[in-house]
Amino acid sequence: MDLSSLLQLGASVIRGNSDKTTTGIPLDKLGSALSGLLGGQNGKPDLGALLSNLQTAGLGEIAASWLGKGANQAVSPDALSGVIGIDKIKEFAAQLGISEVSAKNAVADALPVMFDKASPDGSLLGDLAGNFGGLSGMLDSAKKLF
Repeated sequence: MDLSSLLQLGASVIRGNSDKTTTGIPLDKLGSALSGLLGGQNGKPDLGALLSNLQTAGLGEIAASWLGKGANQAVSPDALSGVIGIDKIKEFAAQLGISEVSAKNAVADALPVMFDKASPDGSLLGDLAGNFGGLSGMLDSAKKLF
C-alpha cells in the first residue's frame, strides 16, 4: 500500500467513526490533514519517527500490536496526543473545524488501522521504507518495539 492510499485509508476510518463531527468531512481534506499531522522534516509523514516516539513514551507494546498479525490494541487518545504533540493536534482540529477531543479520538481510531495495513504479516512494506529513513531507519524503528 503506498503512502497516498494509506492516508486515504486513515481518512476513511476517521470519516466512518462514531463521531458525527467527522462524518461529513471530505476524504481529501482528512487525508491532507493527516499528512500534515504526521509530517516529518521533509513534509511527508514520518512513520518511523512516530514509531520511535511511541516506544519512548512507553507505548511500544501497543504499537507492536499494530504491526503484528493479531488484534490491534487500542491507544488512549490522550496518550497518543502526548506523543504527537498537542500543538499538532490543535492544528489538525483547526484544519478540520472540529474540537480537540474529536481530533484526538480521530487520530487514535486511524493510526492503528494505518499501521496495521502498512505491515501485512507483521512486516513493514518496502514502498513505505522511505518514510522510515530507508531500510536501516525502518529496521532501527522496528527493533525499538521489541
